[in-house]
Amino acid sequence: MNRNNQGRTKRVRYIINESIVGDQFRLIGEDGKQIDILSRQQALDYAREKGTDLVLIAPGSRPPVVKAIDIHKFEYQEQKKLKDGKKGAKKSQIKDVKITLFAHEADLNRLQKKAIEFLNEGHQVRLKLVLWGRQLGKREMAFTHINSFIKGVENAEVSSEPKFQGKVLSAVLIKKKNEKQIESEEISSSTV
Repeated sequence: MNRNNQGRTKRVRYIINESIVGDQFRLIGEDGKQIDILSRQQALDYAREKGTDLVLIAPGSRPPVVKAIDIHKFEYQEQKKLKDGKKGAKKSQIKDVKITLFAHEADLNRLQKKAIEFLNEGHQVRLKLVLWGRQLGKREMAFTHINSFIKGVENAEVSSEPKFQGKVLSAVLIKKKNEKQIESEEISSSTV
């Protein structure tokens, strides 16, 4: 990936004015209301009269849909719609918190605070406890240790119960829903 293009929105090229191919078009005005179905020349004349461009917005429909609008204004509106759409999308990730079997209490408290912070930001938290060497014989102790760690994480509920995958004991935590969220979900499911 080219580093210069990271974070930039890709510019979309629109077909405008004389570049639009077709015999008839469904013409939409600048206000978004349909004007009429016009021939190619009538649509171009209408756009010139209004001092706007003719922009192809739906090439697949029959007849193709064009809009009489200034191209720069149209591009701005489309970019704004795209940005607004991205704002609504929540970017949730799974954050890893690694603990050890014989960690000091202060370290565990620090990691619990970090897990709470991740949950409050809307992320899921994956707890990992890796057993090495002789620790592999202490599986029961590992379950007790991870369960006591989970109890210390406020407003968390277990999404995936602790289980071993090889020599790694892992569990996934999510933020506990408050009573208002539960009630609103129950109401919305009962109305469906």
